[in-house]
Amino acid sequence: MSIIVPLVALLAAGVASAEPVKITAPSLGFPQSLEQSWAQQSPYFPAATYVVPPSGCEITQVNLLQRHGARWPKKSQGKDMKASVKTIQNANSYSNPNMTFITDYTYDLGTDDLVTFGAQQSFDAGEEHYVRYASLVSADIIPFVRASDSERVIESALNWTAGFAYTSNQMVMPMLNVIISQSGNDTLDDDMCPNAGSSDTQTTEWMNVFTPSIVTRLNSEAPGADLADSDVINLMMLCQFDTVYNEAPSPWCNLFTADEFTDFEYYGDLDDYYSNGWVSVTLSPHGLLTRFFRYGATLGPVQGVGYVNELIARLTGQPVQDETQTNYTLDHNPTTFPLDLTFYADFSHDNEMVSIFSAIGLFPQAEPLNTTSPNPDRTWVISNMVPFSGRLITERLTCDGVESVRMLVNDAVQPLAFCDADEYGVCTLSNFVASQSFATSNGDGMWAQCYS
Repeated sequence: MSIIVPLVALLAAGVASAEPVKITAPSLGFPQSLEQSWAQQSPYFPAATYVVPPSGCEITQVNLLQRHGARWPKKSQGKDMKASVKTIQNANSYSNPNMTFITDYTYDLGTDDLVTFGAQQSFDAGEEHYVRYASLVSADIIPFVRASDSERVIESALNWTAGFAYTSNQMVMPMLNVIISQSGNDTLDDDMCPNAGSSDTQTTEWMNVFTPSIVTRLNSEAPGADLADSDVINLMMLCQFDTVYNEAPSPWCNLFTADEFTDFEYYGDLDDYYSNGWVSVTLSPHGLLTRFFRYGATLGPVQGVGYVNELIARLTGQPVQDETQTNYTLDHNPTTFPLDLTFYADFSHDNEMVSIFSAIGLFPQAEPLNTTSPNPDRTWVISNMVPFSGRLITERLTCDGVESVRMLVNDAVQPLAFCDADEYGVCTLSNFVASQSFATSNGDGMWAQCYS
């Protein structure tokens, strides 16, 4: 089932391009602080207020990398959640008034695909990006759009183009130019490294820390249910998926406290950190980045190398140089990988985006995430990095005649210490390219480890 925001109805509202963005995604009914504790299932919120580049800098190119919008659970997630619902429905009685709905509850979620709220999120992003970057586009100069070949990713891209076109009063009409097959080389999907590790050990260790007290409470409130630690994870996720599907607070959420959802967030942080991310970064005396992979499964960041090399090609106007997961046929054809455009938009998955962040050197952690004691000051918080419809924007700038770069993750300017950025997060393009030696060396031999 395709879910595209009904553009005709929106056009009837008659909103001109000069007007503020007309948000279509509704409030889900919970405080933002709670929704941002849902880890990968968090709805999009800006991590900061967008700040224009500093005086003397002009944006000359934008590269958008965006996650698909809110979706149904994956097949395996749905299977686990249904099993946990059945387990808690086996209770003899319920002493907690918040559980009275459980007896008559029927699991009715679909699988994998975009939900209406996710389509609205993507449409809203298209609106926002037209308003912000209108000076870079025109009827003849339109964004070049790619998507990984997954229905939810494709529909997110299409809704983004619809939002972009709508806010321009149909003067700028981007289309989905390229769909990259996930069965071959694809820089927008993370399924090309057979030897990549998983985070099962680390997430299980944290689950065993934070869920037992919840299990004890729920089993006392629902005698006979005999819930286990994993059921807590499944029911907390059901709260989130049920909420984004119905666009209203799910009663499952009322079984847990805000602090317990904060602990769930850390479960999600560990998941991506130990499967697709985590690099240890050391700065040279010149401020440029040297990267050491010191902890555990090191094949997460190498899965982001292909995209980084594509990004470098766009920023510099030079052909792609890569021997990892780029599609050579697409990337060496000016029709499917044009250079010297002003706006590129790519649509992807959260895991791949985490690999890309890590390959670049974003969100470095001085020490690996602890599996039993979260650091409250950590910067690795997945709801701030790759929520539903989360995004990385790389702006190419000209600053007093010097080509430069800055990066924003969900509108938060990244410090880019690895390329000697200034207080505004701006570094020269030449320094940025020099800092990306991990990508330009094709992962420094790590790509071969995916198959050895």
